[in-house]
Amino acid sequence: MTDTSNRAIAELLRQIGEYLAMQQVPFKPRAYERVAETIGSLEEEVAALYKRGGAAALKEIPGVGAGIADKIEEYLKTGKIKEYEQLKKATPVRLDELARVEGLGPKSVQKLYQKLGVRNLKELEAAAKAGKIAALEGFGKKSEEKIAKGIGFAKSSGARSILGSVMPRVHELEAALADIEGVQKVIVAGSVRRRKETIGDVDLLAISSKPKAIMDRFVSMPGIMNVIANGETKSSIKIRPGINVDLRVVPKGSYGAALNYFTGSKDHNVAIRQLAIKKGWKLNEYGLFEEGKKGRREEGAEWKKIAGASEEEIYKKLGMEYIEPELRENMGEVQAALAHKLPKIIGYGDLQGDLQVQTDWTDGSDSIETMARAAFARGLKYIAVTDHTKRLAMTHGLDEVRIKKQWAEIDAVNKKLAGKIKILKGTECDILKDGSLDLPDGILAKLDVVGVSVHSFFDMPRAAQTARVLRAMANPHVDILFHPTGRIINRRPPIDLDIDAVIAAAKRTGAIMEIDALPERSDLRDEHIRKCVDAGVRMAIDSDAHAPAHFALLEYGIAQARRGWATKEDIVNAWPVGKMEKFLKK
Repeated sequence: MTDTSNRAIAELLRQIGEYLAMQQVPFKPRAYERVAETIGSLEEEVAALYKRGGAAALKEIPGVGAGIADKIEEYLKTGKIKEYEQLKKATPVRLDELARVEGLGPKSVQKLYQKLGVRNLKELEAAAKAGKIAALEGFGKKSEEKIAKGIGFAKSSGARSILGSVMPRVHELEAALADIEGVQKVIVAGSVRRRKETIGDVDLLAISSKPKAIMDRFVSMPGIMNVIANGETKSSIKIRPGINVDLRVVPKGSYGAALNYFTGSKDHNVAIRQLAIKKGWKLNEYGLFEEGKKGRREEGAEWKKIAGASEEEIYKKLGMEYIEPELRENMGEVQAALAHKLPKIIGYGDLQGDLQVQTDWTDGSDSIETMARAAFARGLKYIAVTDHTKRLAMTHGLDEVRIKKQWAEIDAVNKKLAGKIKILKGTECDILKDGSLDLPDGILAKLDVVGVSVHSFFDMPRAAQTARVLRAMANPHVDILFHPTGRIINRRPPIDLDIDAVIAAAKRTGAIMEIDALPERSDLRDEHIRKCVDAGVRMAIDSDAHAPAHFALLEYGIAQARRGWATKEDIVNAWPVGKMEKFLKK
């Protein structure tokens, strides 16, 4: 059965772009890459868009022209794209595997296939171990060592799926199940509900008066790879890309207990079960129980349910505040809830601005005005335009002349959109190898928001890498350290950085630490966010948007902040623009 999910379509288009890049076709590879990024972040399924409006609806997706629209339509109708099959036949490599190796671009993949016959990760590893890559022109020993390191990371990190790539399919499953007659409620549990940055499987719970009907519908949904089990109240399926999904139907009176039990984490569940035991009670997926009047130790004593219909009543009965799902990791939340000292963590609707937005001045897909209007439609009151700087030549980064021209356009759009949204003049300025910056201080001083980031020399030793970042943060014009560790989940490990020293420098200099909401970045990590909260270091949750649809990804950054115990006061772009601007270094 053809997988028509946005994730599948985006991956297919991304691979077409990579195959075209192998053939050194100009312009088209980047166009496919941009469309893939956009489709991957769309809230509505492309298949549903097409069903409603045909090819014309596809062309309304940002970046989708007639050619790409035809290919999407062909896939939705036939399950294949003829050009993709031809490209794959010409260069039969496993792009999904090889693309996970850091530093291995399409041209390198093409050369390794042509010269060494490398088609997949296993063959790449064998070539590296045999020293064959180092002998190739254009590679050398250092390249081979880097590829070997990347292979190790790819093999160790690919077992779990990125939350953002799975959520659209999860929402689709929830909606389909909720439409079944007799279903009162459907909710996702497990690590997905806790908003872990990567997940191993998906747990769904439902209240239904007709469990067999919901099970039959569940195991016959489109896009299923195979059915693992089909029972009366529990069934399991496998969906692409190889993720198990379990559905359980529970009685209304046990719904809260089941939701609590299957939300986890395991350590959190153990901790609250121990609290119940200390009171002489027992807690499981069916409810919270105390022994009946016959006495605790008498034979035949019966257990009486005292809570279970909702999570709130279970926590209340145990003498605790309600604990938000994102906090349930047994990292101090149980003790804080007992003492009624849990923080009021930031809400999903609390952001007022976005301080990292790319436009078509560099590698974004759309104009400043289009991005501003899209942010406004999402309820934001301000954005910072932070296009890349000149060192990133592949993005057509801005130099001193072009950034001044961009300011004029921002002024014009601000005038046009006055009263709706404010656009701040910013930059994502490259941190050079020695910690200096890619734009002169004279330019940085005139910007509203100066963000800095590492885009090169990822393999520097810990001391040198940390010193490099600290020097950049010490610049009096720098406001934010973007995606601080530079990781890309399942693709590239974080740079070797002394994060405690960086957080201390942020406290000392007043620099803001970013929580990049792109699901494949999720950078900062939750434990780093918690350290920032404890140190009193302010943070910003940014979409890193390169297309209008990317503003929807802010929810993943908010989730990450919630997992790190951050409140509105910890997040500068949850503040009104005036208060936020006053906090900046300038």
